[in-house]
Amino acid sequence: MHKLNVLLLGPTSFISTLNEIKKFLKFNPILDYTNNPNIILFHTHALQNKEQAQLIKNIDCIKICAGKSKDFNYNCDADLELPTSIKEINSVIESTEAKKKFNLNSSIKIKNYLLNKNEKKLSYLDDHIILTEKEVHLLELFLKRNKPISKDNILSHVWNYSSDADTHTVETHIYRLRKKISEKFMDNNFILNNKDGYYL
Repeated sequence: MHKLNVLLLGPTSFISTLNEIKKFLKFNPILDYTNNPNIILFHTHALQNKEQAQLIKNIDCIKICAGKSKDFNYNCDADLELPTSIKEINSVIESTEAKKKFNLNSSIKIKNYLLNKNEKKLSYLDDHIILTEKEVHLLELFLKRNKPISKDNILSHVWNYSSDADTHTVETHIYRLRKKISEKFMDNNFILNNKDGYYL
């Protein structure tokens, strides 16, 4: 089985400890960022080193933070509390990588945005909005059809003609979704409409 390359960053004691238990780890600890790391596992003390802090910020991969820091504004995928155990280290690495893969498989590009179906999140650059389940279904439907869709059609596919839904329900949901997108991303042309219905 192929082992993940995990770049270790932090004080000598942190790296030495992990190297001492290397044979028990389910990943390949590396010290050179040019070896294409899948994950960065860094101690918060690494942030005091300008070069290491820059690496953490710039390398596009999974980031796991060991220890705690008050002055911490990096977007980490997981935290590893210290002191810890070999079992916990392996568990955090495996579960974080699995979650990241799942999220990637759940992501769809829509115009200049990224829709994460699993997290119900629509992102643009560093900003995002949280969507309801119905809003996710709406966007998926618009994407699949790639042409204007009538209110009745939307009602059929998203609400399955539920007895407590009508075309006004569709209008309300689309209005709220447009408002969310407009307020967060200043985009008033994300969902368009004409006489035939709504479209992206």
